[in-house]
Amino acid sequence: MSLLWKSRALSSAVLVLLTVSLPAQTADAPAPLSLTIYNQDFAVARTTLDLDLKPGISEVTTTEVTSQVEPDSVILRDPTSKHAFVIGEQNYDAGVVTQEWLLQKYEGKTLAFETSTLFTDGNLKRTYVQGKILRANPPLVETDGKMVFHLPGTPEFPATTDGLLLKPTLRWQISSDKAAHFPAELSYITRGFNWSATYNLVAAQGVGGTASSEPMDLIGWITLNNNSGVDFPAARIQLMAGEVAKIQPLVFAGIARGAIGAAQNINGNAVVTQQNVDDFHLYDLNRTTALRNDEQKQVQFLEAVQIPVNRTYEFDGAPQFRYNTSSGNANVYPEYGLSDGTRVTINNEFMNSEANHLGVPLPAGRMRLYRRDKAGAMQFVGEAEIMHTPRNEKVSFVSGAAFDIVGKRTQTDFKVDQSRRTVDESFAIEIKNRKEQPVEVNVAEHLYRAANWEIAQRSADYTRTDSHNITFPVTVKADSTTTVTYTVHYTW
Repeated sequence: MSLLWKSRALSSAVLVLLTVSLPAQTADAPAPLSLTIYNQDFAVARTTLDLDLKPGISEVTTTEVTSQVEPDSVILRDPTSKHAFVIGEQNYDAGVVTQEWLLQKYEGKTLAFETSTLFTDGNLKRTYVQGKILRANPPLVETDGKMVFHLPGTPEFPATTDGLLLKPTLRWQISSDKAAHFPAELSYITRGFNWSATYNLVAAQGVGGTASSEPMDLIGWITLNNNSGVDFPAARIQLMAGEVAKIQPLVFAGIARGAIGAAQNINGNAVVTQQNVDDFHLYDLNRTTALRNDEQKQVQFLEAVQIPVNRTYEFDGAPQFRYNTSSGNANVYPEYGLSDGTRVTINNEFMNSEANHLGVPLPAGRMRLYRRDKAGAMQFVGEAEIMHTPRNEKVSFVSGAAFDIVGKRTQTDFKVDQSRRTVDESFAIEIKNRKEQPVEVNVAEHLYRAANWEIAQRSADYTRTDSHNITFPVTVKADSTTTVTYTVHYTW
């Protein structure tokens, strides 16, 4: 299915597939790497490792791994099953050389420390002091017959130090009955990758804000974070929507740092395609982009125009009033469910359908709403998270609270009869509209005092949304006030 036609489509998911090329293992044998990146701070990496085995035991090493690989997830295999070998031992060494690592290696030994740099007659001159490393962390150094709890200068280490590692390294001991030379498949799970998605919804009309339906344009971006310690100069990106169970470590990697870059669309106006894979949806962006270490990369992947978006207002005078009493009882406290809230929320929704230039599975993400002011400048007017939305389902989100519409909910009467096991409660809900146009407001009420209820009196019609919630649709004229009253009779 092609998504990037007159309106391009797609957004946030739960995993991303990247196919990238790493630097070659050897001058003649490039090691292509593909990544399945999940938005849960991990990825599955797959690469090709050139195995050259001799009869007996061979030691094989590779540095084509990230600094956050999960060693017990590593799989090394012959994808053709033509070559028999046994891995007797696997070692992962993440001890990439650092100053602290070297200080620990030289505990008990004397090093030279550069203490200052002087210029004498225009010539550069460095001064040094000798110090014995008594303890690496926290530092304890013996110098000039005294002990100090700090490094006396910048330590200089011998260049011939054994065991230096510039990159994380995987090492195997592999036994084979005969010599063999073939490309093996190396797979592992690594932390340090993440991604998120956002939708930017732009109102096509101007100041607006009261229309029940208006056309809007939708633009989608994905943001990729790479903290793996490895640069990927060319990444082929796919997205798959779904949720994957993964036991997370107690300590998570930090969020992405560094530059924010917008990807170059090397292939021009690439067509986004979608296919079903198992119970998930796989999206191919059909473009190549670079994903460098410590980089946050944004790629546009959705564009749909003239989507009819419906706007409604809702006043919920007691949003916390959503729990029930224990079975067979009622809550007879007069204050139960009372609130002084005045907030009227702005609700937006549109149908994810082909008629609205969409009609594709839309994965979860952040929806931002923009509107132009009278001068035509784009203004941000709210955002919210949306859930995974299949095609032909509604996308709904709240973009904020209306400034010029306020509500007030007042308990006007309360009576309880314990002998008859009844409660009668009355409310007056006042909606004030200070706009220059009329508005429609849905007044939400929650009936949770007891299991059984009926509306005894009301000043307006209502809709029963479920067993304990009702909604009064109210039309409020410009710069005026409308009041809804009702009495509910509870029994238990």
